[in-house]
Amino acid sequence: MKAIWSESGKFDRWLAVEVAACEAWTRLGTIPEGDMTLLRSATWDPAKLDEKFQQTRHDMTAFLYSVTSSLGPEGRWIHLGMTSNDVWDTATALQLRDASAILLQEVDSLIGVLARRALEEKQTLIMGRTHGVHAEPTSFGLKLALWWDEMRRNRQRLVDASKQVAVGKISGAVGTHATVPLEVETYACEALEIDYAPLSNQVVQRDRHAQFITTLAVIAASLEKFATEIRSLQRTEVHEVEEAFGEGQTGSSAMPHKRNPELSERVCGLARLIRGHSVTALENVALWHERDISHSSAERVVLPDACMALDYILDLFTGVIQDLRVFPDRMMANIESTRGIIFSQRVMLALVEAGMSRDDAYHLAQSHAATTWEQSADFRELVKSDAAVQDRLSADQLAGLFDYRYYIRNVDAIFDRVGLTVEERTNAIA
Repeated sequence: MKAIWSESGKFDRWLAVEVAACEAWTRLGTIPEGDMTLLRSATWDPAKLDEKFQQTRHDMTAFLYSVTSSLGPEGRWIHLGMTSNDVWDTATALQLRDASAILLQEVDSLIGVLARRALEEKQTLIMGRTHGVHAEPTSFGLKLALWWDEMRRNRQRLVDASKQVAVGKISGAVGTHATVPLEVETYACEALEIDYAPLSNQVVQRDRHAQFITTLAVIAASLEKFATEIRSLQRTEVHEVEEAFGEGQTGSSAMPHKRNPELSERVCGLARLIRGHSVTALENVALWHERDISHSSAERVVLPDACMALDYILDLFTGVIQDLRVFPDRMMANIESTRGIIFSQRVMLALVEAGMSRDDAYHLAQSHAATTWEQSADFRELVKSDAAVQDRLSADQLAGLFDYRYYIRNVDAIFDRVGLTVEERTNAIA
């Protein structure tokens, strides 16, 4: 990823655009084939580029000087009819296309790891929490499957955004094609294996780039959500999962006992950075008239930075999930810590089905829940000993209410519905 966004990566692509445009002019008969043969061997010289830039303060002028210095008279054909953004925007499209390919690989890696861990933990009971408070049990595998499904949506978003941003523009000053025929743009972009903007002014319109960067921000936001859950579940009071902690690793310079979710915290921090870049990308959409360059300075930062940051945290979080330690016994201990209180809805519904009004059933269950909270009683025993409950529910019915596995009885069906099966995962990896 760094190579794509390096200075040499940029100027190599600039040269590729210039040569592709010359190939198009040759096809139209403007550039002689003999000159084109020489143009194909053109190079750019970093020293001459830097030297000329000190004089011109214009990177495109300096670049063209460094290229034509490697050529003879045929160098006059370089940049024929073109303006700076014909090269800049088209080369940027190549960078974004290549960066997207790397990001897509990272997304696919995370999707694969989430699928494997979700299937492994499909039947692992964990406390479901709303507002940070115990709600009803769920499956840890279902939690991971939810992330897997979200990353599949993110994958499609990335594919769509990549397609929108990977477009070239070789339409000359203000986009009228007055100095460069449409055929030059069509052929050059085809040779570069990208699409062309069917209509442009002096630049490729920045709504495309805004869509791309905001897509990266959405993916980063998902990663932050996942990482925040890992951080919460690793808290000492919860301790249901834990990031891998290697032998010799330290968590604190002062406290030898510390094991911190520092990788997940790193993901959260960099996700905020990427989210900030999306604001800049949106600000870059509105330019004066056919173009100004207020967007250019910002893009030199946000495009490479967002791509590199997302590349990094995708890889980082894939490793977190790959090596995540899971503690089912602790999960069950936390479920039991509220002494059956989480069965309150099951009790209420059973009483409703047995003929009790919903208000009365709700009040009865809530009353025993309050006693459980305040007196550290066992909710199940309070319910079993309630005469109003005994009048409506048999002992066998009561016993059946307090089964934790009831809450994950449809997990297999949910996995099947979203297509997360062993066979599907195997096919995807293959």
